[in-house]
Amino acid sequence: MAGKKPIVIALSADYAGEAEALAQRLGLLWKGVAEGPGSADDAALRLGADGLVLCAAEGELRVDLTHMLPRLTQRNLATELLVKAAKVKGDRSQMFAVDATAGFGEDALLLAAAGFRVRLYERNPYIAELLADALRRAAEDPALGPIVARTELVCGDSIPALNGMTPAPDVILLDPMFPERTKSAAVRKKFQLLHHLEEPCADGEELLAAAMSAQPRRIVIKRPLKGEFLAGVKPSYSLSGKAVRVDVLISPFSTIRRK
Repeated sequence: MAGKKPIVIALSADYAGEAEALAQRLGLLWKGVAEGPGSADDAALRLGADGLVLCAAEGELRVDLTHMLPRLTQRNLATELLVKAAKVKGDRSQMFAVDATAGFGEDALLLAAAGFRVRLYERNPYIAELLADALRRAAEDPALGPIVARTELVCGDSIPALNGMTPAPDVILLDPMFPERTKSAAVRKKFQLLHHLEEPCADGEELLAAAMSAQPRRIVIKRPLKGEFLAGVKPSYSLSGKAVRVDVLISPFSTIRRK
């Protein structure tokens, strides 16, 4: 569906008003109430009882945060690389984190479960709508509701928002999309579809500069295990897992040097 705008449909009359409003918000064609796309080649945002689903030739994508529940227990949170990297002194419930590249919201949910107030930025409007729908459904889940209550989603580019942000966040998370792997079979289906929605980050230097300008206590950057440092900036230290590396930059950023 690269370069092709999806249509918007409702799966029943109960969702017609909400679906039409979504189409107007995104500047997309509203096709009314139907059971599915008009043809196999149509990309569609489909709204029904199960929430918002993006349908395309590559498959279907519905963001659902309930699968995160096993990772959100206090015992398991303590083992998460991201939570370890975001650890700062003080009362975490009073701390403010920014997820500058929210995607499907999983990393932000980890930080919120760890006690942070988290503001999520997602610049792709389709991904932002899928995430907003997932957060609405999660808010109604007794286990996820208190965690989601500590999040705020902004549909927009984080770069201008970060420049001189006040008050300064305690932590800024950057997760520029990894470049697509040579063997697409190695990429999970939802990330294949995500690559069609949003290209891998090409403005990493600008993104990191904006994060530094906000003067957080630390910047946490997710990278492929053997990937290059973002914008060539050497981190203060790194934490490595089986497939992902987390680079941590600690303020003051004037001491950070390029490799």
